[in-house]
This record gives sequence, structure tokens and C-alpha cells, in this order.
Amino acid sequence: MSLSPDDVEVFERSRARLEAIAYRLLGSTSDAEDAVQDTFLRWQAADREHVETPQAWLTRVLTNLCLNQLTSARARRETYVGTWLPEPVLAGDRMLGPVDSVEQRESVSMAVLTLMERLSPNERAVYVLREAFGYAHGEIAEILGVTEANCQQLYRRARQHVGADRVRAEVDGAAARKIVTEFLTAANSGEVQRLVQLLTDDATSVGDGGGKVPARTTPVAGALAVAKFLRGLFRPSDVKRNLVGGSPALYAEVVNGGPAVVVVTDGRVVGVMSLEVTPEGVAAIHTQVNPDKLERATRQWSAAEHGEPLLHVW
Repeated sequence: MSLSPDDVEVFERSRARLEAIAYRLLGSTSDAEDAVQDTFLRWQAADREHVETPQAWLTRVLTNLCLNQLTSARARRETYVGTWLPEPVLAGDRMLGPVDSVEQRESVSMAVLTLMERLSPNERAVYVLREAFGYAHGEIAEILGVTEANCQQLYRRARQHVGADRVRAEVDGAAARKIVTEFLTAANSGEVQRLVQLLTDDATSVGDGGGKVPARTTPVAGALAVAKFLRGLFRPSDVKRNLVGGSPALYAEVVNGGPAVVVVTDGRVVGVMSLEVTPEGVAAIHTQVNPDKLERATRQWSAAEHGEPLLHVW
């Protein structure tokens, strides 16, 4: 069926919200864009005269498309090389969606997106729709085709897995830069103890190279072990320079609502190191170096102005 200009406008008014839901559900901007495009095709083919609430209809279709992707993604990630981490998104990208409330910012943080990998597809959908977009349990139950009581149970389980692990600190742009500056200064100083003081006792570090860029395949755990690992990472070598195509510049940025180190070589983002900050210190470091997951970040980076880097390494 052909779409009238009004039908197209109805969809376009929902596009940003649909993208934000899909990204939170899938952890990948390209997969999110594909899900939104598939939703558009279904909107085009639908008997739209009988759709009473287009926004609800579009949300239901998109969510179920994402649930199908999540089910197949679990099988793909069993063969993924190393640890799978979500794709980082720089501040200002509409893919992040609403970040006005604490719950909305949390739902798109790298820490929570990573923790959501523990959830079943339905638990993840309930958590995202409830926490980030404020849907009522009755609405979510209708979207998922479950009872409202079951929806509430799914939400409680999701909260237990995601919300109870750690209290995270609220960080604005200025605070993020200060945290990253202290972190980089310590990491580049060669003094392991200086870095240990910034980390929580149970700090962890994990990287995702996707089998395309060298990255440790298992997490590093404990403040001292993480500090030693990072010191080795920051130690200059020709091998590292050759790997990224030169001497990278390190910037302090806000990524997925939290402080991050963005590593740039010749205008290309070659790494994003997201810091999970708690009142006790840096509790987790998620490092994304898989080039497939940095393409959008590079486009974002190229389209914006940036100040001077905090550091040049290697």
C-alpha cells in the first residue's frame, strides 16, 4: 500500500523514539536502524485505517522485531570472539533518546546495557519500556502479549539483575572531564599505586575487539590487577602505533551518559574507554575497539568540533 504524506509524517514523528528503544534493546545502532526500517515497511503494508493509535502500533511492531533479533543474537554471541560489549554512542546522538531523568540516563549507560545481556528478551523489553519510556505495565503487557501480572514479575526480575548491583554517580560534562583527566594522568604516570587509588577494590576491566583488533578475551578483576593491566596498555610500543595507524590522541568525552576516553587517530575513532563511576571510585572500564562498532562514533566525531586532546600516547 502506498503511503500518504500524512502517513509518512506519523512515522517520522515516532522515528527518534523508535530508534532509542531499539538501541537500548539491541545495544547496536546498525541493528537498531534495521529494526526501525523493518517497522517502517510493516507500517507501509498495514491497513492503517484500522490502526487506532499509531504510536502504540509502531512500538509493538518494533519491540517484537527487536525480540526476534535478541533471540537470534544470543546464538550469534556464542561464537563471538572474546567479550561482546554494546556499541558506544557519543553525547548528542538522537539514538540515545530521552536522558532527562536518572532512570533514562541509567538505561542507556554502558554499565546497564552490558548488565542487560543477562536478561531474557522479555525481561529486557519490559525494563527498557518501563524505565526509559515510562510505559505502564498494562501497555507493556499488551505489546508483549503477556498478562499484566507476568509483566510486573518480569520487571521485578530485571530490576534485581540490573538495578541492585551498584549505586552509580551522576556525572555531568565538567565532572566527566575531571574524572577522565585524573584517570589518564594516573594511567600514564607509570605509578601503579596512583591508579589503584582511583579504582574500587573490586574494579573490573573488559574489552571488545570482536576478533578484529587484539583485546583481552577475559575480564581483569581487582584494583591492582586492573591498574597493572592499564599501565601495560599505556606503555608505548611500535606494535601499538602500527595497530592504530599512528600516535593516537586521547579526549575526555561523555559517552552513553558517562565519562569516557575517546581515542582518535587521524580523525578516526579507534577506541572508546567508558568509565563506570561510583561514589567509591571507578568500578568498571568497558573498552570498545571493534572497528565495526566504532563507525557511527567516527561519523559523530567528524561532524563536531572538539577541543585539544588531553594526551597523546605511544
